[in-house]
Amino acid sequence: MENRLFMSSSPHIRSDASTSRIMLDVLIALMPATAAGIYFFGSDAAITIAVCVISCVLFEYLTRKLLKRSNTISDLSAAVTGLLLALNLPPEIPKWMAVVGSFFAIVIIKQLFGGLGQNFINPALGARVFLLVSYGTKMTQWTTPRGADAITGATDTVSVATPLGLLKSGGTLPGYVDMFLGKTAGSLGETSALALIIGGIYLLIRKVISWEIPVIYIGTVALLSWILGPNGFMTGDPLYHVLAGGLLLGAIYMATDYTTSPMTRKGAVIYAFGCGLLTVIFRLYTNMPEGVSYSILLMNTAVPLIDRYTVPKPFGGGAHV
Repeated sequence: MENRLFMSSSPHIRSDASTSRIMLDVLIALMPATAAGIYFFGSDAAITIAVCVISCVLFEYLTRKLLKRSNTISDLSAAVTGLLLALNLPPEIPKWMAVVGSFFAIVIIKQLFGGLGQNFINPALGARVFLLVSYGTKMTQWTTPRGADAITGATDTVSVATPLGLLKSGGTLPGYVDMFLGKTAGSLGETSALALIIGGIYLLIRKVISWEIPVIYIGTVALLSWILGPNGFMTGDPLYHVLAGGLLLGAIYMATDYTTSPMTRKGAVIYAFGCGLLTVIFRLYTNMPEGVSYSILLMNTAVPLIDRYTVPKPFGGGAHV
């Protein structure tokens, strides 16, 4: 009789999914948002996407070569980072800034910490915040999307304003339909809620992500923005806060990053609630109209602590110290 008893180290149940297959699914899921960004913002958006993706792949190849490590560009993680970074940038950002952001994401955040699976924050969001701090003016210059009128803030008759910027400045707010379709100013991949939701459904069907983080994150923002409204309790507009800004892009595609999110379901709930709470605090009680990037990055740094107290100890193991 054939011997079917084998001894091996855990895990004993393995998935057939590979890193490259998961990353390919993420790229596929981002295609609707990518197409919407190019449609609404034109050739500049397409060039920005190409520059970010090519730069990230090239920097990963060169850095791994310099550090004498095995080549990893075939796992598609650098391409995903480049695409996510591009979708978080203004469509008409100077292309050399896109290259700088790609360098920061791949070399500083990812490779110098050991490569895929070793970075402690999301590379694309880390690079976006680096660019925002370093080049604030260029990172907050927005483009009027195709099919929409230029909407400016109440005190700003020159620059185009995003929906959250209008909420802060008191300008005329865009309609829900425009925000759902993507006919508003903003980062080139964040404006179309429809496109982002389609991609999110694909990731759920493919079981690349689970529902806990995006649903709890978005739900927390909706609930708290309604409760803590501008005119007292229960006076907020939760739908506006969900559709505006980078909430859907962040909650579905970046807060769910395997490396920088908790390992347990309980930890994911805590993490997602923390992201939502911080986002609402940034949006309602600071000078910044948006807060998704900072919120996710702050919660990324808390993940080791969350895992410490939510990952069950092995059978027979001692208490956490």
